[in-house]
Amino acid sequence: MNINLENAWNEMIKRLESWVDQLVINLPNIILAIIVFIVVILLSKYISKLALRLLDKSKLQRSMKNVIAKLVSVLVILGGIFLVLGILDLSKALNTILAGAGVAGLAVGLALQGALSNTYSGIVLSYIKQVKFGDWIESNNYEGEVVDLDLRAVTIKQPDNNLVYIPNKLVLENPIKNYSTTAQSRVILECGVGYSSDLEFVRELVNKTIVENFEPVESKDDVIFLYTGFGDSSINFEVRFWIDSTSALEVLKAKTEAMIAIKKVFDENDINIPFPIRTLDFPDNFPMEKV
Repeated sequence: MNINLENAWNEMIKRLESWVDQLVINLPNIILAIIVFIVVILLSKYISKLALRLLDKSKLQRSMKNVIAKLVSVLVILGGIFLVLGILDLSKALNTILAGAGVAGLAVGLALQGALSNTYSGIVLSYIKQVKFGDWIESNNYEGEVVDLDLRAVTIKQPDNNLVYIPNKLVLENPIKNYSTTAQSRVILECGVGYSSDLEFVRELVNKTIVENFEPVESKDDVIFLYTGFGDSSINFEVRFWIDSTSALEVLKAKTEAMIAIKKVFDENDINIPFPIRTLDFPDNFPMEKV
């Protein structure tokens, strides 16, 4: 029993000595590999910045430029990894890695199907012109300004300054409403006046108010005024006009200013904006108790 333990101990000592000898022999290569890998990391960052500078001269979107620069950086790092394996004389391990790349790629592809889908969608979104940095968009029930677009998600800053990260796949597969594709936005304001109002006078007054308060509206012909129906308590109308903005927030601000101006002129001219009321008619012989 003691002999077996002694033999095992001696065998372990020989193995450790062999590993130490190999480490000492390969120590220069290990140090060189570490230095090369650090240089490759720094070089990838420099090449990424250089690629961005070169791409700035092109007409590609900013998001597409960022994606290309990141891909270039990844390729440089992959090349550095192969170089490090060569320095460490791990060519056999490299061949084994390449031989198993097909099977590993299939397994990784199945496991990371969602992530790869977002990556592909991010590349597509970076290339198309429907979504750009600074655009005000609405997608997947979220609305805001596009502040970032990477290989994982589209980042939207909402009017309340919160950030929403929408996966690229959802943005690509669902409808996108882009408020920034045109130079102007239309403001649509709905309101109602009492049944006793002079409808022609109301129309004239609203058109005049919009022209006086909004510079893009040069004449009454630029304002669309439509009566939309007889409501329960009011005659409803809708007024439409354009403003020089593509931001949904600016549209809401213009709508607010229009509401204030219209309410003010209505008050000055004794035009009533009724609220819902209910009138009860009782027959003459209806018994009622007096309180």
